[in-house]
Amino acid sequence: MTDSPRLVVVLTTEADQARAQALAEALLERRLVACVSLQPLQSLYRWKGELQRDTEVQLLLKTSADQLGRLREAVMELHSYDTPEWLTWPVEASGAYGAWALAQLSSDELRPAPAGTPGDEPPAG
Repeated sequence: MTDSPRLVVVLTTEADQARAQALAEALLERRLVACVSLQPLQSLYRWKGELQRDTEVQLLLKTSADQLGRLREAVMELHSYDTPEWLTWPVEASGAYGAWALAQLSSDELRPAPAGTPGDEPPAG
């Protein structure tokens, strides 16, 4: 067993870039996610008995296990779809990334290191 922070990754999609970005920003403002990665994609699925082909934007949401319930409520409230995709799985994060992610979910976010010191660049996605 590791001492890595307990993070959860959530997958959902939105109809277009503008809606995906608006959802991501709302979740970030509420501090329900530490980071959101957006990726355009083509989805194929059945809906009401018919094959659908749509261009969508996938959102990969990074959060903590403690925030998962509140995040789900917010996604269901804010999402443009009647039946939003909601897939989750626990992940192991490196110590530094996990600590950064957890700090983003707190109202008393850690202050960044002084400029010019090693490690003051933002973490990648």
